[in-house]
Amino acid sequence: MTIKDRKQVAVKDNQSGGSAMSSLLHKILTERVLALLVLTVIMVVTFYFLGQGGYLFAPFDLTYMLSSLQAFVPVALLALAEMFVITSGRSGIDLSVGAMVSLCGLAFGWAVQIAELPVLVAGILAIAAGVALGTINGVLVGVIGFPPLIATLATSYAYASIAMVASGQAPISGEKVAETNSLTTSVHLFGDLYLPIQVLTFFVPMLVLSWFLLEKTGWGKSLLAIGTNDVAAKYAGQKVKQIRASAYAMSGLLCGVAAIVNVAQFASARPDAGTSGNGMALPAITIAALGGVLISGGLARVSGVVMGALLITWLNAALLISFQGSIGPRSQLLALGLVLIFSVLLNSFAARKFQTKVKKNE
Repeated sequence: MTIKDRKQVAVKDNQSGGSAMSSLLHKILTERVLALLVLTVIMVVTFYFLGQGGYLFAPFDLTYMLSSLQAFVPVALLALAEMFVITSGRSGIDLSVGAMVSLCGLAFGWAVQIAELPVLVAGILAIAAGVALGTINGVLVGVIGFPPLIATLATSYAYASIAMVASGQAPISGEKVAETNSLTTSVHLFGDLYLPIQVLTFFVPMLVLSWFLLEKTGWGKSLLAIGTNDVAAKYAGQKVKQIRASAYAMSGLLCGVAAIVNVAQFASARPDAGTSGNGMALPAITIAALGGVLISGGLARVSGVVMGALLITWLNAALLISFQGSIGPRSQLLALGLVLIFSVLLNSFAARKFQTKVKKNE
């Protein structure tokens, strides 16, 4: 091989290497799940070495990461709830998820402690209450045509107020409610590692159900269709009003499940469980947007929402041990706001790609 041939081969190798790097970078920027996976790995590795170096107030290791999944389950369930609502289109959003968690939690606590019903029956009652509350939102938005922001803001105030009045502004607690804490104990993996059991008993079944409904059923395909273009979906014979309303009912169902987990974790049914502080709605909406759910509707991936929930959960856990006192929780809010802005920018880019793809298919 001549020197000239060797130079040409080297140039081709450099070009192929550059092309591979460019392709990888493009995938990271356009494939939301891959991008979130990369960000999560970078974040975990960074805080792990910071902990090992003594820069944190506690080690950020696997034991700590697994224990933080207690906070992951409720917020991930609510993010899935927001996913269905946002996917339905018309700038869909559910600001009442936190209030529904509070009210459904009270229903669960009342059924267990006061009515002395079996835990399974009380759980079904709490989920049924969530479906009923979500259906009210669905009727307001999907059937009557209220703007989702206004409708769910109004019901958020209403549900939160009912929770406070019905409970006399006092939590429902007692021996029977305390016994529900067994629903959220930890299961031993190996060594010193324990996994919160609610990940397996509550989150995984709801994850599979959400994936199945969205990806494998006619209802899910119809939901994506009306979220993309409800006028076209209507002319195609889709029942737009009913399907959009059912997305809010599904949101209520997931809120009911999250309420059971919340009551069991804290062994108490608080009337402000989902609305105290900054509430549960903002983190859920942020995670849904971060996970690739288009704010305009019509596009969602369950895997992206789950990865987004993991990233936010572990980021919050890391910030909590990075600062002393109240600075940790306040820094979580700053991080949440920055992540939301980042998510909107990513979604704007994804929306342009999605609209281009839809036009090509047309």
